[in-house]
Amino acid sequence: MEDTEIEIQVNIKKIQPLLTFLKKKGQFKGKKRQVDTYFIPAHRDFRAQRPINEWLRLRDTEGKFSINYKNWHRDEEGKSTHCDEYETKVEDLKKLKKIFQVLDFEEIVEVDKERATWVYKDYEIEIDKVKGLGDFVEIEYIGKKAVDPKNAAREMIQFLKDLGCQGVRLNQQGYAFINLFPNEFISEEV
Repeated sequence: MEDTEIEIQVNIKKIQPLLTFLKKKGQFKGKKRQVDTYFIPAHRDFRAQRPINEWLRLRDTEGKFSINYKNWHRDEEGKSTHCDEYETKVEDLKKLKKIFQVLDFEEIVEVDKERATWVYKDYEIEIDKVKGLGDFVEIEYIGKKAVDPKNAAREMIQFLKDLGCQGVRLNQQGYAFINLFPNEFISEEV
């Protein structure tokens, strides 16, 4: 469970019920700007596969840096609710980017977003304003007990519907993919 991330990412046409709920019942954790830079190694182009399952990201969160690798698990329909995730802090982002350059890693896309974060029970709920893409909501399971990823994802979607959110569209591809391949972006109403 330690290196597994269970989350959904959605667009919501009518988001106000969620915002009202979070202001009343959620614990506000703050706002921050995050700039994510995605890379691929020369020997393996993550973009060659559809859907893309692997991402290597460097993140700058207002001067605090991290490196992250995700490998998404998909069902027979190509849908995913969880991934293997490995992340650690980075001391010097510029030097790490130089190391990547020397090792022939290619920078492929940057995602710039403003993120507001709340916690409610076993969920971390983030409202993202993504430059060039619009507004999204990410809900991640942060509870301590082991859960089935598909059931947890269904519960997250039901949570939004129970609040009265309308036009909930699931994004299975992520911000980096949408920036790279806007004509291939598919979201489905749930």
